[in-house]
Amino acid sequence: MQIAPDIQLPSLPEVTLRALEACHQDESYRRISDIVSADTALVSRVLALANSALYGAVAEIRCIDQALLRLGTRRFHTLVLTAALRQILYELGADQWQQLRDFWRHSLTTALTARALATLTRYPEPDQAFMLGMLHNVGELIALKTPPGDTQQYYFDHQADIAAELVSSWGLGPMAADAMRYQQAMPTEIRDAGHLVKLISLATRLAQSDAAGIAAAGTIFGLNEELTREINRRIDQEVSGVAESLGIPLSDEYDASHSNHKLKQTILKQAMANQALDLSPIRGSAQEYLAATVNSLTLITGLPALYFGQAGDGLTLLSASNGDIPDLTVASGPATSVLTEAFTSGVALCLDDRSPTVLDRQLLSLLKTPSLVAIPVNGDEDCVGVFAVGTDNDNSGQTEELGQLFSEKLSQAVATLLADSDDNQQSIDAELTRDAIRRQVHEVSNPLTIIRQYIYQLRNRLDDDEVQEELDVIRDELDRAGDLLLQISRTPGYDSPEMPAACNLNDELRTLRDLLEDSLFSGDEKTLTLDLCDEPTDVSVPRAVIRQVVINLVRNAAESLSEGGDVSIHTLAPVWQSGKTWVELEIADTGKGIPADIRNTLFSPVRSTKGKGHSGLGLSVVKQLIDDMEGIINCRTGRGGTAFRILFPSAANNKNDDE
Repeated sequence: MQIAPDIQLPSLPEVTLRALEACHQDESYRRISDIVSADTALVSRVLALANSALYGAVAEIRCIDQALLRLGTRRFHTLVLTAALRQILYELGADQWQQLRDFWRHSLTTALTARALATLTRYPEPDQAFMLGMLHNVGELIALKTPPGDTQQYYFDHQADIAAELVSSWGLGPMAADAMRYQQAMPTEIRDAGHLVKLISLATRLAQSDAAGIAAAGTIFGLNEELTREINRRIDQEVSGVAESLGIPLSDEYDASHSNHKLKQTILKQAMANQALDLSPIRGSAQEYLAATVNSLTLITGLPALYFGQAGDGLTLLSASNGDIPDLTVASGPATSVLTEAFTSGVALCLDDRSPTVLDRQLLSLLKTPSLVAIPVNGDEDCVGVFAVGTDNDNSGQTEELGQLFSEKLSQAVATLLADSDDNQQSIDAELTRDAIRRQVHEVSNPLTIIRQYIYQLRNRLDDDEVQEELDVIRDELDRAGDLLLQISRTPGYDSPEMPAACNLNDELRTLRDLLEDSLFSGDEKTLTLDLCDEPTDVSVPRAVIRQVVINLVRNAAESLSEGGDVSIHTLAPVWQSGKTWVELEIADTGKGIPADIRNTLFSPVRSTKGKGHSGLGLSVVKQLIDDMEGIINCRTGRGGTAFRILFPSAANNKNDDE
């Protein structure tokens, strides 16, 4: 039976709520990844989207982190919200919720066990083992949402094949598919199978916490009973800790009705906040925009509201939703009233049972309510204003929650508005800064180059291997310092952490030429030439990445010219391959070529041809950067020299995606 790769599956509402909260609060990427990784349905959605046609031909996905990086923050937030919307459509009975909780517990136990075994047996990618542990019984999850009958029974009976089919369609590779397909094979049958197959098979058995699993651990990996039981005990503790952090009861009967109701409320409130914000289009200054939103806030809360904007050292009443605006300006310090304390702390506050100050009483009089909530609007660094929303003591908590959600959405819009207004001045300042840094880098690069040359000459005069290795370490550190200088030379704020901006490859190469010549080609025996095409070379790759790739490859090429020679940089555009448009970069040298024993592990962090003390990390870094941008790199080498050819994704490929 064919299973759609982008299948919609139910999650525990507690997990979906926590994922929504993490996105809403802009928690760290690592924390968001941890939450998503612990839920089979969310893992399935991430993998299906990351491997969709939207991204073209891509490399194998090895872990959830890779998939999330491929999606990016914006798409992932949309995915979580969509998953939450679908979640509230699932109407499961009490028994089904109980089964879903038990499924979640078993999947997480299997995943954590697989990762622990991977670490213990030195499997190089424990996170991959964890991910597959979460997915191994995805067929059971499909069955849980299927009405009783032959179809449901088919899913229960063919879990291993279903998991293998989906894992393959999600781009996890043939070894991952085999780990799913053979998860129920007898321990004696897989003793000589691939490492990943053995990890998942044993993890599924140990998750059952029975004698058969203990025996299988000895058969498959030679683990003794005492060690295996200790692994089980620690995994049980870890699962209990995760469940407690999410508010999922493991020992009592599980009823998800309360959490599901809370999830519905959360989604509706977010939708209301977004809709209300759309009613106040951005125009004018930031304070004018904020003042205009007071009616939108009243719309979603159903309560009167005031807005105080920052004016010098004080706060001025700029707008009200329930009548005329009196002339009222108050000092922002000392922070004694609810309004001024919220402004100073940047945290929403309820009047509740606090003893009201005179200013609090004035605000209650304007709002005509028995209580109020003060909700700050925070900019990038400081608070820019405060809403005062009238309420009563019984509903102050809900008012605070809705108002704070609206304020956070508003803060993001204001940050965009302020950034746009500063763009012109920032671009002028940035260009002046860049020119000054270039001059300083040029001055510092010269003595670094002289030091490196003296170390090279001194090394060749010494026969002591230990001293030579120490000198090699010094040269490596000088190389790293040179890299840092070249990175410093880029414009501050050049690349956005959220969205890699397109840049022009030819322009970057022209910028790097002078710096590379100063640091690597200062003598007469080595030359650097540029042959740049006339066609547009805009690529969807951050400038910092371009520079790191070029610096690594050009340094390797220059250092291979022990007897002198030429390094050439060539660009070509457009190049068509695999249904996409690319920009080609070739970096070639006239050296002696790469020895045969190095070629098979060319992009691995192994020994290099530079001599003792070098780890050969440069090419492995380049390969990782190219893989991350979903580019292509290859190498040709021989007696006539070595050339690396890189295909960068053309910026033209992203136009539809941006829309």
